[in-house]
Amino acid sequence: MEAMNMDGIPEKMQELQEGAAPQTETNPELEEMISSESEIPDPASPQTGTDMESENPEGDKTSQTETKSDKRPGRPKKTMVTSNPVENSGEKNITNGAESSVGSKTKRPYTRPTMTILSIDDRPSVETEADKAKNDLLDLLESQKTGRILTGTIQGVERPEDNPSRSLAVIYHGEFKVIIPAEEAVEPPDDFRGRLPEDVLHYMLTKRLGAEIDYIVKGIDPKSGLAVASRLEAMRAKRKEYYLGTDRDGNNLLYADVCAEARIVSVIRAGIFIDLFGLEIYIPLRELSYQRLMDAAAQFQPGQRILVKVLSVDRNDRNHIKATASVKQAGENPYEKALRRYSIGNRYVGTVSMVDTNGVFVALDGGIDCLCSYPKRGRPPRGSRVTVRILGINHDSNRIWGAITHIAAAR
Repeated sequence: MEAMNMDGIPEKMQELQEGAAPQTETNPELEEMISSESEIPDPASPQTGTDMESENPEGDKTSQTETKSDKRPGRPKKTMVTSNPVENSGEKNITNGAESSVGSKTKRPYTRPTMTILSIDDRPSVETEADKAKNDLLDLLESQKTGRILTGTIQGVERPEDNPSRSLAVIYHGEFKVIIPAEEAVEPPDDFRGRLPEDVLHYMLTKRLGAEIDYIVKGIDPKSGLAVASRLEAMRAKRKEYYLGTDRDGNNLLYADVCAEARIVSVIRAGIFIDLFGLEIYIPLRELSYQRLMDAAAQFQPGQRILVKVLSVDRNDRNHIKATASVKQAGENPYEKALRRYSIGNRYVGTVSMVDTNGVFVALDGGIDCLCSYPKRGRPPRGSRVTVRILGINHDSNRIWGAITHIAAAR
């Protein structure tokens, strides 16, 4: 058991290792921060029986030897002898010339079982609360001793009363509370832009509330139900396995053009941060969807699992691996199929999805946006139903543009 300091952090966690460098030169998350400021029941006592019982040949219970004397004068004394209990069943008693074998019956000590579970299958799939608590502790101990990677969801961010400048991520593993210091949970940026490091780390940690992350346990206190862990160490272990490891043929497990499952850990207006096997990658709006998005939070949130396509992997520096990925390129391009539905010169209905300096974007059936110029009648509000006349289609660049001919009331 590792010693823990007053903050509930093991002393060995005070010497924190430096995390991996951020994957982008400019941290969009920091830009977002700056812009936003503008038991089991006790078993019963064992019941033990040590009484020894034996029976005579007639089946009557044995009694102690009794001697009765006739007190009348001139009469000889009569003695009545009954069979004595015999401990060994192999021994024989001879009474009045008759030979009989008497066996002793001994009650063995009996302990009432704590709980009996009748399972549907060979092994019970439903665990008791005590079993769950035991398994949770075994998971944490195994992670601490062998470096096994555990997975959990960040349920909260706390600041200790005695040290308010420090931030802690909170994860619950069963009944155990796992805390991860901010410096062991997120990778700090190269430039804090004049901000206090503890404030920047706290903001980055808060943006990861609800995210699913990996961690390795560094210390446990079973009595208080607390454990301390490191996310950065788990990320380094995964990067080593998936980015530097190879298969039987000597090929890397992750490479360009491969599709993989990723976890969203943070969402800002301009894009999302994903955890791709131990590497945090920033994906901007333009790579999230083929349709135009104003805010990534409209479709994405921390904790989601999404499919991404790896665009590039840079392994030149084994300690600072870099990669890029795309969400939209992992799926089918809807424009290639949808553009065949429309022809130049004809009119179609759609819904205004966005209005900016470039013009009015109208969402047509099939998941594509048609860029239209501002109509003479005025700028239509977002969500209004409009009629569009197609003016041009470019199948190479997957672009379609037209003009709004009719505006209906917003739905």
